[in-house]
This record gives sequence, structure tokens and C-alpha cells, in this order.
Amino acid sequence: MSEFVKPYNNDPFVGNLSTPVTTSTATKLYLGNLPIYRKGLSALMRGLEVGMAHGYFLIGPFYILGPMRNTENALLAGLLSAIGLVLILTLGLTIYGLASFQDDGQLEGLESSKGWRKFTGGFFIGALGGAVVAYLLLNNIVFFS
Repeated sequence: MSEFVKPYNNDPFVGNLSTPVTTSTATKLYLGNLPIYRKGLSALMRGLEVGMAHGYFLIGPFYILGPMRNTENALLAGLLSAIGLVLILTLGLTIYGLASFQDDGQLEGLESSKGWRKFTGGFFIGALGGAVVAYLLLNNIVFFS
């Protein structure tokens, strides 16, 4: 290996490489400020923040690249498609939580069944809200320009 790429913590059995990008202070600072890792947030607030970001950006690909892109109802179809994908993603989060956390609601925090349910609920509400906000902004773009 080169002098810049080394095993993480000089342990070749970890299965991760330490590069100038992965171990830089800027990368650690950026990742530490993401809502999933930020300290002091409840599971519900983490889910809301992650959901709002995803819901807001999900409508665009369906609106611009979807099969109804050149029709009058392309934006509405994009919104409905984004809502459908949010439902699928929420179902996936629910299934993951049921399969991964078997603590009967005894523990607190994101890595427990109770915390994961709050995160999933927050994701669902946030993603729906983000998609609706994006729809309203795109539908009323004339007023902003």
C-alpha cells in the first residue's frame, strides 16, 4: 500500500482503510453534523430531519424524468409518486426495525425498538411534509420569479 492509504488504526483485520479523505477532520466534522449522528436530538427529531430532506428532493426526479414529464399533470404525478416511494421507504424502515431490535420496548435511544419506531414515524411525517412543500413551491414558481 502507499504511504497515504493504511489499515484503519494500523489494524489490517478491521476491513477498513484509513485514507486522507476518510480520516480527515473535515470529513469527521461533516459526518458528525448529520442528523443521524448529531448529539442531543431525539429519535423523532432525527426522523423528521432526515424525512424532510428526502421528501423534498424525491419529487424532482419523478416530475422531471417521469413518464408524464411533458403533460399538464406532471407535477401532481411527481407528488403522488414521491408519496408512494415514501410509503415504501417507511415500510422498509419498519421491517428493518422489527427484524433488528427485539428488546420489547425496554430500551431507549435510536438503537432500540421504541427509538426506531419514533425515528420511522418522524421520517414518514417529515418526508410527506417535504414532498408537499416541494410541490407547493414548484406549483407556485411563477410568484417567486
